[in-house]
Amino acid sequence: MFFFTKLVEAALLPSNLIAGLAGLGLVALVFARRRLALACLGLAAVFLVLAGWSPLGPAAVMALEDRFPSPPLPADVTGIVLLGGAIETHVTADRGAVALTEGGERYTTLAMLARRYPHARLFLSGGSGHGTDAAILTESAAGKRLLTEIGVPAERIEMEERSQTTCANADESLSALRPKADETWLLITSAIHMPRAVACFRAAGFAVLPYPVDYQTRPHDLARPVAAAAQGLAMTDAAAHEWLGLLIYCLSGKTKVFFPAP
Repeated sequence: MFFFTKLVEAALLPSNLIAGLAGLGLVALVFARRRLALACLGLAAVFLVLAGWSPLGPAAVMALEDRFPSPPLPADVTGIVLLGGAIETHVTADRGAVALTEGGERYTTLAMLARRYPHARLFLSGGSGHGTDAAILTESAAGKRLLTEIGVPAERIEMEERSQTTCANADESLSALRPKADETWLLITSAIHMPRAVACFRAAGFAVLPYPVDYQTRPHDLARPVAAAAQGLAMTDAAAHEWLGLLIYCLSGKTKVFFPAP
């Protein structure tokens, strides 16, 4: 299932669809199928303009980011769960230094909250994320190393290193932490990823208070074209990844609702 979902996602990402249409158009030209070639190349060009320069990508990202607003922080919390997805484990292993992705704010936020709540449990959830490819280290292990380097005491950090998907994050976190009904747990992940994360944690029966970070959009982004096609494509791909994830999880029964509400 892990590899199947990754394959489906790769096939349906807008940038790959555009490249596939362009490639098919070139093949059609080679075989003198002019009408098919023009249709494919024309569609590729239209989709490239829409996904690359129009507000389509920012709008799709914003709908996800705005679903769970940043909450007022409670006076006290039992613990904080941080989801994986912010460290490139292969680069980290090869280079010997922790390599953060664009989601690195997850770790700086956890460090800040660790100081605000000195008695809260800190829990990292994230395995290798590469299927059967046994990474030299998991994201949780790399994340613990980073947090200790920036001053978070190692003895405060708990973790699991088995999960490879968001719903596995929820299941493994529930199993490790065994939260009680009267406890308050913060959930940290990127704002674009929060709806899928909340859907998984609710399905697992783990009540969390969403604390989204790593925002990519602003309200006025929808009133102007994207400056660079590469940036627009990246945002459209990121949004498609999350919307497809929400749909696949719901259809497969891993979550109970397609788009969870606050």
